[in-house]
Amino acid sequence: MGWFETLRKWIDGEEDLDDQGKPRPRSKWEDFMVAIAREVEHTMQQEMFTPPGGPTYIPREYIVFLSPADDAEWQGEKREGLQRGLFHVLSERASELVGTKEFQTRTFTVELRVDAALEAGHFRVQHIWDTSSPKTIVRPRKMDQAGALDTIVVENDLGEATIVRPRPPKDPIFSVSVRRLKADHESATGDSEAAATDVRAFDKQEITIGRGSRQIAVDLKLEGDLEVSRKHATLSRRPDGTFVITCHGANSIMLNGTREVTTGETAGVQQDQPITISTYELRLRNS
Repeated sequence: MGWFETLRKWIDGEEDLDDQGKPRPRSKWEDFMVAIAREVEHTMQQEMFTPPGGPTYIPREYIVFLSPADDAEWQGEKREGLQRGLFHVLSERASELVGTKEFQTRTFTVELRVDAALEAGHFRVQHIWDTSSPKTIVRPRKMDQAGALDTIVVENDLGEATIVRPRPPKDPIFSVSVRRLKADHESATGDSEAAATDVRAFDKQEITIGRGSRQIAVDLKLEGDLEVSRKHATLSRRPDGTFVITCHGANSIMLNGTREVTTGETAGVQQDQPITISTYELRLRNS
């Protein structure tokens, strides 16, 4: 029996039996994982609804808040295993709960965060629904006879209109090169060591960096890595052209492979100095 199948049995209250038919003992971390999975599933069941004639909906995001002590224990491969296990089992469980009905929410995420008010061994689950604000329709900008961009009209679902005039482009102040490094669990594959480098230019003195979400917008988005917080860092350029970075994420930032910047800390960054945020490496350069 695979690990995911064993976890599913535990969530259902079944025992994992050994060759002699005796229940296999679980570690305290396995018990903790099962408790979290049951609570997320309970939240999913409470929030799930199917309007008349419509598909079934569940919240798209689930945030699991851990105590500082437990968060320190769930790091590295153990943390990755917890998030992968929760996502895999609960995504299948969502489909089972819906049954043959049409399922609107195709994917969802499970994210770990810290709540300093929690005691060791305790956690809480918070669900997040997508916002339901009126959608905005943007009409394409037209060129005038001189070849310049004309004004555009933005309308929402309520028929309200706003005229938006084009702003002249700004010269970039600095750029950030981004590349995705190979994660530790991918070392056994034959993939290349890192993806191609992507250079992104910015025309303001301060930017936010992170995974982002529907509720949290960031300037530099690092997608596909759950160890990157939705808002992981703020990068600021000083008037003298030097840079500082502040860590807001649950996981620390590494500078030049030696200097660790933990949550709440700020540190100076040199141009071309590698900034490592989980599986991403960033480098700065003034324009």
